[in-house]
Amino acid sequence: MTSSIVVQESDLNGHGGIFCPSPLAHMSVWNAHPKVFLDVARLGHAKCPYCSTQYTLSQEVHAISPEQA
Repeated sequence: MTSSIVVQESDLNGHGGIFCPSPLAHMSVWNAHPKVFLDVARLGHAKCPYCSTQYTLSQEVHAISPEQA
């Protein structure tokens, strides 16, 4: 499964990331790959190593540079 999901600020957890599989990608957790944390806020995007789903921050949300983290 390869797709691109736009992530809003409200989708991020307290650490600036999300987990995949994600309801944003309309994935059922019960039959998906193991849960993996993706640090979307650091670079503005992240790719799941299991399913290759690409998560990208919305243009309204600014990525956190490594100096800010």
